[in-house]
Amino acid sequence: MRSLRSGSSALFRAAAFCIVLPGLATGLLASVATSAQAAAVLEERKLPMRFTWVACEPNCRGWIGAVGIVTGDTVRDFDEFSKGRDLTDATVVLDSSGGSVNDAITMGRRWRKLGLRTTVGITVDLQSSSGVMKPAVVPQAYCESMCVFLLLAGKTRYVAEESLVRVHQIWMGDRADDPKAASYTANDLMIVERDIGRLAKYTFDMGGTGDLLSLSLSVPPWDDLHRLTEAELKLTNLVTSHSVDDVLPEPREQEAPVASVVPKSVQDRFVSGPENEKTPVASAPVVSSTKSTKTAEASVPTGGVVSAPSGK
Repeated sequence: MRSLRSGSSALFRAAAFCIVLPGLATGLLASVATSAQAAAVLEERKLPMRFTWVACEPNCRGWIGAVGIVTGDTVRDFDEFSKGRDLTDATVVLDSSGGSVNDAITMGRRWRKLGLRTTVGITVDLQSSSGVMKPAVVPQAYCESMCVFLLLAGKTRYVAEESLVRVHQIWMGDRADDPKAASYTANDLMIVERDIGRLAKYTFDMGGTGDLLSLSLSVPPWDDLHRLTEAELKLTNLVTSHSVDDVLPEPREQEAPVASVVPKSVQDRFVSGPENEKTPVASAPVVSSTKSTKTAEASVPTGGVVSAPSGK
């Protein structure tokens, strides 16, 4: 069965102004959000992945915001989201702590079939010099664990210097709180090895290298996630472009920020029911970006069902 562990944190510091590059806001936004806004950001990241279409015509072609954890419902939710929309060559902007291995693989294959592009960021509203509110993408966001493999699904992939892309092993999710003290059966090992095989095939099918698997599978769940360096992003072939124009290409005028990104600090493990409850699958728990050797307390997200093993 499928168990998801989520935990990530991000620190966004203030800056009075930012320059909006083609579709992507660079720099840091002024931290003027209320405590209620902060709580909303935290809650959003604790929920299963949510898809939103960001329309910004006539200045840009728009993009898909994908925020949250991959669960057993994510593929169905994306299919519902995509009905009636022409997503050809659209860009998915990711802010995710990972989730279910097999569901992320299925989702990634959907995206590649649609020819989607991928990047990492958060959508915010900015005010232009003319006073008009316009959406933009702030790159200071996290793509962790199985999110990295969703990033790999893009036919074109761009990662800004400010974005954090982090990896670790897949693991049995229901034993991730104290993995060294937990006991494991031969069937548990079979599940993990089977899903590593599936992940390896997917990685090569998407054009990734063995270095991505090597880096990911070298980080045990009791260690902090490993942030991929610029050199490692190239080595793993996660990045195919060094220009934001290739994922969000339309020119934008300079704008001053009016929305804020507030500090994010989430440390939870989510449990989601599988498509086939008789067949356990691994999924991808994520440890906190703060120094910690333990995972979070277990809780059940909206639409989830408490279940047994999973991984990362």
